[in-house]
Amino acid sequence: MSASTPPPLITTERTTLRLPAPDDAEFFLELLNDPEFIRFTGDREIRDLTGARGYVTERLLPAHATHGFTLYVVESRETHQPLGINGLVRRDYLDAPDIGFGFLARHCDQGIGHETSVAVMDYAQSTLAQHVIYGITRPDNTRSIRLLERLGLKHNRTQTLPGLDAPQLIYRTPDPNQRSLST
Repeated sequence: MSASTPPPLITTERTTLRLPAPDDAEFFLELLNDPEFIRFTGDREIRDLTGARGYVTERLLPAHATHGFTLYVVESRETHQPLGINGLVRRDYLDAPDIGFGFLARHCDQGIGHETSVAVMDYAQSTLAQHVIYGITRPDNTRSIRLLERLGLKHNRTQTLPGLDAPQLIYRTPDPNQRSLST
């Protein structure tokens, strides 16, 4: 970890999650231009290191300053190399945060998404007092659907969201204040 790398906010067995930093520009440039990331998450149109630094300093860090959460850099505890992102996003059209995640292709299918998402959900509830969490995904993103369901989120609705031309699946944690009809 370099002197300019922020300290970890969340630690799991294999990873740490920390605030992004401008020095992460090379990692963000690679992630945001990964074909699978673009296919399932959208094209951020960031094509150079300057744009990647701007993504961190103009979007991710201000979100954390405003809401107390953002998308965090997921690093390997062993190598300290970035593996992906995981965290919470505030969206104008949702009444609670959305869990978001994306990993470099070479780090997929290793359980890291589940491991870090469980930690983010726990952090959201225990530290941020966010008890309702949404998850948004495309209907053809089977990995994301499986992960959201493993986290306990349930399909809430299908909706075409602002800025998108195709319907998205909206998942949501059960409302902790809503009484179950089965009890």
